[in-house]
Formats: sequence, structure tokens, C-alpha cells
Amino acid sequence: PGATEEDCVPVLEHHSGLVYNRDFYAGYSPERINPGDKAHRVATIKKVTSGSTPEAAELIDHLYGQIITAGTHKAESIRVAEAAKVIENTQRDLNIALINELALIFNRMGIDTEAVIEAAGTKWNFLPFRPGLVGGHCIGVDPYYLTFKAQAIGYYPEIILAGRRLNDSMGAYTASQLVKAMLRRRIQVDNARVLVLGLTFKENCPDLRNTRVVDIVRELAEYNVRVEVYDPWVDSEQARQEYGLDLVAEPQPGSYDGILLAVAHDQFRAMGTATIRSLGRPEHVLYDLKYVLPREDVDLRL
Repeated sequence: PGATEEDCVPVLEHHSGLVYNRDFYAGYSPERINPGDKAHRVATIKKVTSGSTPEAAELIDHLYGQIITAGTHKAESIRVAEAAKVIENTQRDLNIALINELALIFNRMGIDTEAVIEAAGTKWNFLPFRPGLVGGHCIGVDPYYLTFKAQAIGYYPEIILAGRRLNDSMGAYTASQLVKAMLRRRIQVDNARVLVLGLTFKENCPDLRNTRVVDIVRELAEYNVRVEVYDPWVDSEQARQEYGLDLVAEPQPGSYDGILLAVAHDQFRAMGTATIRSLGRPEHVLYDLKYVLPREDVDLRL
């Protein structure tokens, strides 16, 4: 909150010589697009609007009202609209962090996290978030905007940053769980081949921004594991430029000591357990990070 009027407007005033709210006005409307979601598109998601004066706010709200069929919500100020944007994603980040921490606890207890969520989900007001990696251009980033602003005004946020730290640690945790499972099977980890299925930050979209799958890849490399990444949604050149990764065009059957299903693309669901298992050596570990396959068909779940 404050980015528009405290950061952007002074730059505009300085370079234009114009005076804010006399010679020019400002408005703000946060994006709410959901990559890969064909049901919730720009026009069908309710739009928050705001303006620097009541007249500017009305103009901006009217403009979006001609485009957004789901309707608009005119916030009382630009700062309110900015704050709404960051807490939408901060709330989701924290909810996932809670489930991730519960998954860490349940794994130590030998309890299947998905089974717990399904049981708890029978209560009408339970929020069925799933554990996993938190990346992308919004959820893993926006909380830092809010905490930076909070610290600038003298408040040190605890819960928000704790959630961020936990979510950012899940890649390393996932890699360590796979390595431990391989060791229990007496599979040599040093120089082992591991296939990671999926690189995007979410399923059924080509978006690589801030994907945390790379945390798993880098952590496995620390164990001297040879990691191969396969993702039919991703442009290979982009993966190389963004993360220095050379994707495999097709996984080689019977080649891998470990298989980690990191992203729930429809293509991986369609492959099914038998096809995915066929990519592994006779003795291998299959880790389903996203609950794509039936519980009894995999060796490890988050």
C-alpha cells in the first residue's frame, strides 16, 4: 500500500512539472488473473477499482464496468485497493504454509496428509488447502511487499514472514525426503538419475515465473544427483535462459532411480501409474508431490 501515490506519483510530478490531483489524477486496479484457469477470466472476475479523487474513482470504475461482466467494487482509496491486493495473496500464502507445516508434522507421525485433509474437509467451514511448493508471480512475492512496508513504518511482522520462510523451505525438504527414501531402498544417491516431472509454478500453464521446482532441482544437485526435468508445457529455451536448465524432450524408459511428480499437468494424470513407473529402473522411488496418483501406487507423498 502506498506504491501508487508515494512512489509513482512523485516521479510523474517531477518529470512532467504537473501537480497531482490538480493537473492530473491517478487510479489503481489490481490484476486478479489466474494463469491456466479457463473458468475465471478477466471479464468474469470481480474487479476492485480506485481513484485519487471521487471523480477519478468514478471514471475508472465506469471504464472497467464496461469490460468486467462480473461487476466492480469501488474501494474508498487507492491505498485500500493496494492493500486488498496484497492480502488476497498473503492470506493464501499463509493458509498453504499452515498445511505445509502440518504435512511436516504428519510425515513424522506416519500419517497421510491427504487422508487428514479429506477427513477434516467433511466439516462445512474447513478450508481444504493442499501442501506443496509456493511459487508464481503473486503468492510467493506479494507478502514481501506488505512486510517491507510494515517494517518501513516500524512494525516487524512475524506470522507473514514465518509463513514465507516455511514455504520457501519446502523445495529442500522435498529433496531430502526423496533422498532418504532412496537410501532406505539401498539405492545409491551419489550419481543417481532422478526425473522431475513438471517445472512450471502451477499445472496446465507454461508460466515459469518464480517456480520453486528449481529449489528441488538445485537441492538434489547438492547430493550429486543427475536431475532431468521433463515438462511438455515449457519452452526449452525459456527454461535455459531463466534457470540454466536443459529440459529432456522425452524421458527414457527404465532409466531413473527416482521419479518426482512435481506439477499436476493433465498430461501426467493421463500417463497413469504404470507409464510413469515404467520410466524408472527396476528399483526406484516414486514421489507424488501433488497427489496426482492413487496413494497405494506411490512410494512417497507430501
